[in-house]
Amino acid sequence: MIHMEYYLIVSAIMFFAGIYGFFTRRNTLAILISIELILNATDINFAVFNRFLFPGSMEGYFFALFSIAISAAETAVAIAIMINIYRNIRSIQVKRLDELKW
Repeated sequence: MIHMEYYLIVSAIMFFAGIYGFFTRRNTLAILISIELILNATDINFAVFNRFLFPGSMEGYFFALFSIAISAAETAVAIAIMINIYRNIRSIQVKRLDELKW
């Protein structure tokens, strides 16, 4: 059996990789992928804490499933926004988004 610490280490690595990617990337698609990494790290935590702390219940798994559904909807909306940005300014770089103001 795998100990809980290993799952939490993987989750922490994913979370901090997402945070690093969010603050360092200049492409909106890369930023979206970083946000997905952060959300997947929280899903791992929901499942792990449910399995080890409350093995007979299913609340953690339902929270993870709900979170996956929310992140899928968020991704669909974000990609639609990125398509509209690309149609207007022919770039999805974050520093060029100032052109949308005028």
